[in-house]
Amino acid sequence: MEENQGISEATLQISDPETVLRMFGPHDQNLRQIKQEFGVSITHRAGLIKISGSPEAVRSATEQLERYRNPMAAATVVTSVPSPAEPHTKPIGSFPGAEKRELAIHHPSLRIVPRTEGQARYVETIRQHDMTFCIGPAGCGKTYLAVAMAVEAFKTRQVRKIVLVRPAVEAGESLGFLPGDLQAKLNPYLRPLLDAIHDMMGFEQAKYLMEQEVIEVVPLAYMRGRTLNHSFIILDEAQNTTVAQMKMFLTRMGEGAKMVISGDISQIDLPHGVTSGLRDAVQRLKGIPGIGFSKLQEADIVRHALVHRIVKAYEHPSQPSGYPPSGGMEQGL
Repeated sequence: MEENQGISEATLQISDPETVLRMFGPHDQNLRQIKQEFGVSITHRAGLIKISGSPEAVRSATEQLERYRNPMAAATVVTSVPSPAEPHTKPIGSFPGAEKRELAIHHPSLRIVPRTEGQARYVETIRQHDMTFCIGPAGCGKTYLAVAMAVEAFKTRQVRKIVLVRPAVEAGESLGFLPGDLQAKLNPYLRPLLDAIHDMMGFEQAKYLMEQEVIEVVPLAYMRGRTLNHSFIILDEAQNTTVAQMKMFLTRMGEGAKMVISGDISQIDLPHGVTSGLRDAVQRLKGIPGIGFSKLQEADIVRHALVHRIVKAYEHPSQPSGYPPSGGMEQGL
């Protein structure tokens, strides 16, 4: 493997022109798809196919080319990118069959599987419906699994585009004037979605696909007037939409599109008296064919163990057991 400032190169030696045609596809369709998806450069000369880019992207692109090639054709990998010795693996849940439900994100060092039965049902609901609503507490994987499903749909060519949407509503505090261009101003709101995409696709590939507008990360306000065809669209923090905003978003759905709308109705940051679009939609749209609903619980929380206890404590209006009586804290100071 040759590296120059983080750039790697892999070379495939192909002696049969027909094999190259099978690998590249009609009118180089496969080749263009690989270049777009992984952000790599591919050249073919004198029986050698050279793939160059970031180590992760080169590895993934090489694996994809190998899948397109006829397994019986003669080809030899001259230079290849080594696989990580110890791939990072998301812990597999203890429920039966969890290991069989891995999402096909085609990442060389990351596996994603549902860790609870509730998460597994959520994933299956997304698979079986064109539109899915998910309500659940913080830390239960609503956003992460939705993004993973979007990446799977894109990598398996079920959709051509991923659109990640979030309302720009502040969590009970004013951020005031934020410096920078529009993207810099929006980053604080869209960071959770960006983090998930970078985790599953790698920074370089995600950056390239965003530059090509294959992946869009946009605020809800910028969705008006659009029709999204053959896209996987995720609305995160949907509890902070108004009823009008939710209607506007849901009607952006075009041909061949899939939508996931997720949120936590216990953390609504809308002004007092404003109805949550998520709460309204779940009640209004029940029973419509093609729309699925998933509800995650405390048992589905997969963050730090303390998050379970914090969520549980905030569910009860009364003081939790063991809390100092009124005046107790002052008296102890």
